[in-house]
Amino acid sequence: MVPLFFLIVALASGLGFSDLPSVRLVGSDSRCKGRVELWKNGQWGTVCDDHWNKETVAIVCKELQCGPVVRIRAGRLYLPKAQKDQHIWNPMCQGTEETLAECEEDVVECDDHNEDAGVICEETLHFDNLQLVDGPSHCIGRLEVKYAGKWGTVCFEGWTFQGAKVLCRELGCGRPILTKGSCSKDQQGTGDIWPGQVECQGSETSLNNCPFALMGKNNCSHKDDTWVQCEERFALRLVDGINHCSGRLEVLHKGIWGSVCNDGWGEKEDQVVCQEVNCGKAIPQKPRARRRFGPGKGSIWLDDVRCKGKETSLEQCKHRFWGYHDCTHQEDVSVICSEK
Repeated sequence: MVPLFFLIVALASGLGFSDLPSVRLVGSDSRCKGRVELWKNGQWGTVCDDHWNKETVAIVCKELQCGPVVRIRAGRLYLPKAQKDQHIWNPMCQGTEETLAECEEDVVECDDHNEDAGVICEETLHFDNLQLVDGPSHCIGRLEVKYAGKWGTVCFEGWTFQGAKVLCRELGCGRPILTKGSCSKDQQGTGDIWPGQVECQGSETSLNNCPFALMGKNNCSHKDDTWVQCEERFALRLVDGINHCSGRLEVLHKGIWGSVCNDGWGEKEDQVVCQEVNCGKAIPQKPRARRRFGPGKGSIWLDDVRCKGKETSLEQCKHRFWGYHDCTHQEDVSVICSEK
């Protein structure tokens, strides 16, 4: 029977039965060390040490998403001992297999469980969740991870820009702009600090796909909490109008909503906005009517916007640098769409 733990993980992750892990380490308090057991032909069995070498052990550590091999051990040293009637598998690996179950089975059987194989892989963390907090948006802030039901910060020592790339992508944000440690007092966290070396390549879809090796003693304090700033995904909205299909145009930049100057604004720009907010066609307006929804406050993010009319997002239209303009809020642009 497939263990309930693996079944819950698979269902929560949207995996099928074919995606369930086929190997586990038992007899210790860590998922990265213990006696090796292999799921094959509908049953869990121990693994014979006849062909147990570094190449084979490396397959197991990788399959379990642990770090590199630390030590090869005898499986009989881990309690509770294997049951006498438990099957013993005898895989012969080439070292190129992705999983232990893919290795060819030796026709020679092991005598007893005294030959059971064991392994110690480098311990790694597998985060339940992660977030950026205390910033202006979910794309900017102090990195916190949830592990074993507890939220904690991440020490900047061992953190890389490649890790920031993966994090920003996982959060649904744009590319990383900044990552730093030595947070100011108002940016520091509390509670646990997870020390580790994140070894991302930058192409992974999740930090959990990157080796995250626990470090030993460290001198990290919350002054060393990791801070990450990702680019915001482009967003816009119409505010202070009759409904969500009319109003003063605002765009999101650096986690802050700001207005758009009406210099050069026309029907093509209107249509791109209406299409992006799923509100049908643009209703033509006279220049003075574009101020009907009042002036905004705060930042004016865009000026001299030029669209061809075929763009799927206002982000694709030409404009000045973000925040560069010669306007006042009396020139904030408004848009009215047909709703259908």
